[in-house]
Amino acid sequence: MKLVRVGPEGGERPAVLADDGTPLDLSGITSDIDGAFLADGLGRARRALEAGDLPALAAGRVGPPLARPGKIVCIGLNFRDHAEETGAEPPAEPVVFMKAPNTVVGPDDGVRIPRDSVKTDYEVELAVVLGGRARYLESPEAARELIAGYAISNDVSEREFQLERGGTWDKGKSCETFNPFGPWLVTAEEVSDPQDLSLRLWVNGELRQDGTTKNMIFGVDHLVWYLSRFMVLEPGDVINTGTPAGVALGRPGEPYLRPGDVVEVEIDGLGRQRQVVS
Repeated sequence: MKLVRVGPEGGERPAVLADDGTPLDLSGITSDIDGAFLADGLGRARRALEAGDLPALAAGRVGPPLARPGKIVCIGLNFRDHAEETGAEPPAEPVVFMKAPNTVVGPDDGVRIPRDSVKTDYEVELAVVLGGRARYLESPEAARELIAGYAISNDVSEREFQLERGGTWDKGKSCETFNPFGPWLVTAEEVSDPQDLSLRLWVNGELRQDGTTKNMIFGVDHLVWYLSRFMVLEPGDVINTGTPAGVALGRPGEPYLRPGDVVEVEIDGLGRQRQVVS
């Protein structure tokens, strides 16, 4: 299933996409697409979709497909080519940092350059959304059944804040609008191999990032297992799994994002985003 939330900011309605792309209203089944729904409501939604019991919703703004993410846990330097372009050694263990949940906006909502920013950057990433509780998992194989689905994240970053202002990554990652998310939350059974997805990002029509999740240093299942050794992951938590080469940080002389720039982001099977920078 492709889960989506349609409507004005703060007033989105939960929906699932029909085969022709029409959003079908899930509000008779759940008040929203959140952690509680992902933990126990996906079966009800699937049965209602198959039975043809869901009314159509009028098309409109697409919001983030997950309401109120619990945690956004991010993995740095997780693509071999991205580590190389930044001059970093491939990490022996996942590099973990956090991103504030209120950075999440819709896939086509605008991105705001923060005050005093000179190095606002882009990062296409595969986002993993939890549908079960992960605590001290025994193995990476145990992770797969706890994943509700996958989505696109643009892990927008302010590199000066991140790297030159005290060395704490979180403050370069948590500015408002710094996580365009969606358009869909594609449930796990529709993604046959999360380690075989192409990721692309354009700025003003120029292809900047063109990678594949085959190039991840640590795969999706490993990341869920690894994080469960250090924190409890809950339904509705999000893991941003890293970005391929091509970010402005790794392209000497490449301008960082400026007002008026248009960023477009795409992952195979997960849809496409478009943001105007202001």
